[in-house]
Amino acid sequence: MPLSTARFTTSDPDRHLARIVERLKPDAQVTGPGRAKVTLAGGGCSVLAAGDEVLVIAAAADAGGLASVQEEIGRRLLAAGDVQAGDVQAADVRAADVRAGEGERVAWAEAVSGEQVELVSPIVEDYLLAHCTPADEVLRELAATTREVTGRSAGMQVSADEGALLSMLARMVGARRAIEVGVFTGYSSLCIARALPADGKLIACDVSTEWTDIAKPFWKRAGVADRIELRIGPAVDTLRALPDEPAFDFAFVDADKPGYPAYYEEIVPRLRPGGLLVLDNVFLGGRVLDPAFQGAAQVAMRQVNDAIARDERLDSVMLPVRDGVTLARRR
Repeated sequence: MPLSTARFTTSDPDRHLARIVERLKPDAQVTGPGRAKVTLAGGGCSVLAAGDEVLVIAAAADAGGLASVQEEIGRRLLAAGDVQAGDVQAADVRAADVRAGEGERVAWAEAVSGEQVELVSPIVEDYLLAHCTPADEVLRELAATTREVTGRSAGMQVSADEGALLSMLARMVGARRAIEVGVFTGYSSLCIARALPADGKLIACDVSTEWTDIAKPFWKRAGVADRIELRIGPAVDTLRALPDEPAFDFAFVDADKPGYPAYYEEIVPRLRPGGLLVLDNVFLGGRVLDPAFQGAAQVAMRQVNDAIARDERLDSVMLPVRDGVTLARRR
């Protein structure tokens, strides 16, 4: 359970953050307004200033590493005089209170795993679905059929609000040529294809017809079957077989997570300037946030998330939509 937080309540969070960074140099650096990062041998932490508090988010690969990070941060703040009383008690990673300089109060919270982070609460989900353009009959029936036929695998289908978002984004960029990696039962394909003009084309890539066969009659009912070209086979091979030129206006990736870095590398050069790449599941249920998870999917997703943030070809934003959605626009 290698994630834990501590909070400083303070009248001047920006000044307090700057002071923390100064005390923790050379391991700390400011990464943006109200944000800093601390890198230590056993892990690290983010420091955020907002409202009337400074939030410290500690992370490590295991409980022992987290304890070391908490102990090191607490020791150095105590030595610097920022914390005047109390004990961080990080050795057993339990909640502890510390009093800091100006009467601030700090508490290391109980350690949690990334998959315990509630990305979208049921209360928020209920409200947002009630205030989103509702899915029509075809989409509702496709979603119901997917649940009935695929069972627990139905969770791979995008939600109604995310489908509406895909349609809106494709329309906003004026998409005519689109590509999708990962079709499943075709809900997202239908949403994207509907946003294209009558002569538009969506290349939909999947490795199997097992689930895509469910999609076809619904595409036909929606009147978009002629806009969707389904290509079965490894998506990376399909992408590499395409002309190496910026021909696509819109791309959506929602497939096997270890393949994301390769899909991203193949798609970006094929996006026109102003074209939009959308990646789904960039949080992986919160596991991407937690360095304890080192499976192929988590490692690959962190790799692509970091690469997109640094990519000078793109302007990008990561949104807390469902399981995390990244929008990356080709410059």
